[in-house]
Amino acid sequence: MEIDWERLRAAAVEVMRHAYVPYSKFPVGAAALVDDGRVVVGCNVENAAYGVVLCAECGVVSSLHASGGGRLVALSCVDATGEPLMPCGRCRQLLWEQGGPECLIEAKGGPLRMAELLPHAFDVADLDAVTGEHPVPVVPDRLAAWRGRGTVFVHPDLSAGQQVWTAYWERSAGDSEGAETGVLEEGPTWDDPAEAITWGLARTPRVVVVDASGTIFWAGEGEPPLEIPVRWG
Repeated sequence: MEIDWERLRAAAVEVMRHAYVPYSKFPVGAAALVDDGRVVVGCNVENAAYGVVLCAECGVVSSLHASGGGRLVALSCVDATGEPLMPCGRCRQLLWEQGGPECLIEAKGGPLRMAELLPHAFDVADLDAVTGEHPVPVVPDRLAAWRGRGTVFVHPDLSAGQQVWTAYWERSAGDSEGAETGVLEEGPTWDDPAEAITWGLARTPRVVVVDASGTIFWAGEGEPPLEIPVRWG
């Protein structure tokens, strides 16, 4: 996906002007590109109880989910002068959760990947490795860079005359420089569609179920998008 850094920074500067910073006098604005092409923004909001300040990146994440979810592709965070500003440690963890290791952050020397800003990051895989309650289906190493992107489609199939469920992970248009749309990975078959959905959510938050009648349902994270208003189950 092509990233218009000038547009992102302009959006960050504009929202920075709305920051609520009566205590620090240090306004911050942030704007992020989502994997479906929309831009979400946030500004810092301070509080008389200093410890509960909301960073600009917190606003971005709230805006992301309030407007339909998806994954963050790139983010520009600016200070009062409009210059790039590095996210704080807590916000790096927030951005990792919402964009993963390949999400790009604008820096003065050029964009940096989240994997560079937060090496050895903690995420859901660490939780599941200990609890074992919600094991994450393995994503092949060759597809690890695509995790969090594209869409998984879950649908019924027939095996030995019995209905089963399967899935495929499809690359979205413009996901990568010069990449064409197409299937990234085909799933196995399951008796229970919930298992197919779990397989899909390990790959991307965008999971769609198509039932035997052709009706489309949203089984992904966050609120259903406008084009798929009905949630599965």
